[in-house]
Parts: sequence; structure tokens; C-alpha cells
Amino acid sequence: MSEQDRTFGLWYDFRNPQRWHRPFSTLYREALDQIAWAEALGLGSVWLTEHHFCDDGYTPSPFALAAAIGERTSTMTIGTNLIVAPLHNPVRLAEDAATVSLLTGGRFELGVGQGYWAPEFAAFDRDLRHRPSLLEESIALIRRAWSGSGEPFEGKRFRLPSVRVTPAPERTPKLLVGAMADRAIERAARIGDGFLSTQNAHHQSYVDALERVGKSPEDGEIYAGQWAVIAEDPEREWSRIGEHALYQLNNYISWGAFGPPDEVPRFTDPGQILDAGAFQLWDPATAVDELTTLLRDRPQIKDVHFWAQLPGEPVESGSARVELLATKVVPQVRQRLAVEVAA
Repeated sequence: MSEQDRTFGLWYDFRNPQRWHRPFSTLYREALDQIAWAEALGLGSVWLTEHHFCDDGYTPSPFALAAAIGERTSTMTIGTNLIVAPLHNPVRLAEDAATVSLLTGGRFELGVGQGYWAPEFAAFDRDLRHRPSLLEESIALIRRAWSGSGEPFEGKRFRLPSVRVTPAPERTPKLLVGAMADRAIERAARIGDGFLSTQNAHHQSYVDALERVGKSPEDGEIYAGQWAVIAEDPEREWSRIGEHALYQLNNYISWGAFGPPDEVPRFTDPGQILDAGAFQLWDPATAVDELTTLLRDRPQIKDVHFWAQLPGEPVESGSARVELLATKVVPQVRQRLAVEVAA
């Protein structure tokens, strides 16, 4: 993979907490404007995530937003990081992903994971214990649907008679799988076209897992979601937005994203988040150093993406960081890596 093939992008959850609430119609439109502007600045990807039944409106419909983004952009990769596959009928996932891929000229990638939040599984009448088999069969069925095959499918969780799912994508999207636990990472290495990572903590585990499942580490692909704030004065920026990060992480902890909620303590102030390394603060020079090292040492990384803004933070509040990433950080990272490759 050449350095120009690697993309840098933005991550969106479209959360709108009551404490900082604004009309959702405004939030969506301003975010679409921001994404189109970010593409004009040279950023190459946008990633959408999914949850349901959240008081803050956390994105429940990433395909609808992906299609809207596709109409406002022309070059960006649009992906999901990630959709909770076990909550869905996999045929509908295949159909929706194929449709977005066709609408966007093949710029869509489907990222999925097995999920963890018990209330979602209960509401969708899914058994939390069946997450691994639900995920595996979903991916198998999606691949079957995209291939144009009319062969019947019989599994433990899903069945499909001898029918063809149409329309098929003209360019088959990558099926990316997110995970954090060792067993789930090995599953991602076995069944996925690439790995969706969180906070860069599990890259080596994924590379090791590729070898265990009989794949070459050189063929692995990592799509790395970053938990870092890049600003000219990052400490000052954190003093302004730290409460938004506190809200974000404590919600994830309460849902069980990082382990059983009764075993993972909540953060009590934004400073604890930094002490724990859950977020990094980078000025532009530090960001260039960190990203250059990350991409040099981990050639499997195909994309790195950052939260465009934290939950409740106005869209315009994150735009300064977006511009800094696009104009001062990414060009220098590309230049430095190109020089190293040439040398």
C-alpha cells in the first residue's frame, strides 16, 4: 500500500445530549456542510457509528446518513465504524449497503461488530449470548447476497431460501469487523476484510491473530479510530471540551463497551480521562510525530479517523480541529513518510 492510498478522516455519532441540545435538523445539516468542506480540504474518509434508544439520539440510521453524505461528496470513502450487525436482518444490511455503494460510485465500506449493550438486544429480541454466531452468520449471508448467488442459506440463526438479493453492488464493499476482546479480534481476523480498531490498543493482537488463522500479516488492513484532540493549544482546548469527553466515555462505560459496567469505574472529571490515556492531547507537531510513527510502524493501517466533534459540542466548535488536521497535520505526515520511503 502506498502512502497516498492511506486516508485520513472524520468520525461521527451525531449525539445531541439534552444538556447541549440543538435541533437535530440543524445538527445534521451543519454536519453535512462540514463533511463537504472537509473533503475540499483534502480529507479522505468519513465514518458513521450506530446505537439505538439513546436519549441523545445517537445515530440509529447510518445508511440514511451515508447516502446523504454521498450526495454531498465525490471522493471520500464513506464507512460505518460500526453497525451492530446482530440487531439487524443481514439481508437488509446487504441490500442497504449495496444501495449506498451504488449511489456513491463504490465509495462505501461496511463495518460491523457484535455489539454489547443489553437493552438494544432485548428490544430487538436478540439473545446477547448469541452475538458471535449472529455476527458470523450475518457476514456469511451478506457475502452470499452480494455475490449474486441464489443458493439457499441454512444457519443456526438465519435461513434464506433459494432467492437472489438484488441489486448487487458494482464494486463489492469491504466487510470490516470491529472488536476489542482477544477472542473477538481473532474472529475479526478470520472473517473480516479488515479490522476496525479503537484507541490503537489492539493492533498487534490483530496482526498476531492473522497468523493464527492462516493469513499473512502483510495482507491485513486496519482502520484506526483515534481518540485524540489536535489543537494549537490542546490543554486550553481540553478545558473547553473536556466535559463533552466525560459525557461520551462515561456513557460507553455504563453500556458495557469496556467490560462489565459494574466493574469499570466511571471518570469523575476530564483530567482523569487524560491520566488514564483514554484521550490524547496533541499539538500539531506532536500529532505529526505520533501519526508518522504509528503509520511507519504499522503498515497494515489503511485509514485513521478522528471524532469530528464530541457529543454535544457544536459542529462549528470542531471545525478548527478538522481544519488543523487537514491543513497542518496530514500534509506533513504524508511528506515525512514519503521521504522515509524514498530514503
